[in-house]
Amino acid sequence: MDTSRKIQVSKVIDAPAGDIFTLLSDPDRHADLDGSGMVRGLVGGQPLLAIGQTFTMNMHQDSLGDYRMVNAVTAFVPDARIGWEPHMDPGCELAAKLGDMQVGGHTFTYDLREVEGGTEVTETYDWMSVKDEKFLALLPVVSEDDLKGSLDKLEQAVAV
Repeated sequence: MDTSRKIQVSKVIDAPAGDIFTLLSDPDRHADLDGSGMVRGLVGGQPLLAIGQTFTMNMHQDSLGDYRMVNAVTAFVPDARIGWEPHMDPGCELAAKLGDMQVGGHTFTYDLREVEGGTEVTETYDWMSVKDEKFLALLPVVSEDDLKGSLDKLEQAVAV
């Protein structure tokens, strides 16, 4: 399997998988858990409950400014796995500037596995399904350090 378009990090967090899953399935908490600093907050929405559900996040990157991403839940196994695929909100100002660039095909997935000492959390950022070459040239948008930072923030949040 080609892993050249994937970043994966793991950390054992001293908390039950259910508590961690509850945080990850609440998009209103995602800005608190984001190690990249791009996520600014949820636009409406509710806790994630199933594959296919969508939620919209306000985002910011210094090089792009403010924008919105619509995320479709791609993985949902309570207390074990959750993930989503972001797409540019076609109604935001940045979408118009990007023209015909298809911003999508990348996913963020969290796998939870109870182990001695807590729960092993593995976050995977995968852009294997990106088809637009212009968008592909901009990836990855997050680094291994960003993902590690997210797991550190998740650990801090679940300890509260």
